[in-house]
Amino acid sequence: MPGFLFVTRLIAPALHIPISVYDERMARAATTSDIFNAIAEPQRREILVLLRTGELPVTELAEELGMTQPGTSKHLRVLREVGLVRDRKAGKQRLYSLDAYELRAVHEWTGGFERFWNESFNRLDAYVQDLKKARKEK
Repeated sequence: MPGFLFVTRLIAPALHIPISVYDERMARAATTSDIFNAIAEPQRREILVLLRTGELPVTELAEELGMTQPGTSKHLRVLREVGLVRDRKAGKQRLYSLDAYELRAVHEWTGGFERFWNESFNRLDAYVQDLKKARKEK
């Protein structure tokens, strides 16, 4: 398959390993140690949104996400390892809850862009006001 070889050479030329093995290794890398990598996955962010309302079992999370239970459990493991999710055993099931404290690093980082956005919105507001003023003068 020419496309496969092209992609293999492009992404992992020095490693001399098939792209499927390379992708598998990369999928396991870093996501469990860095909160930014952990929340980069849309389904993990959706899990966090679902857990804002309170504790949920993995079966309910999987159903809401339209995923398998093992797939959901893998995402929960990543979130637990970065401290965003806690779990506790309740009978035969495990309940998961949000621990948003670790999101402070994300909040602090994004907060650094607040001045940029405020200035942009202020310029936009001034532009809109100028347009309104110009219309009234016509």
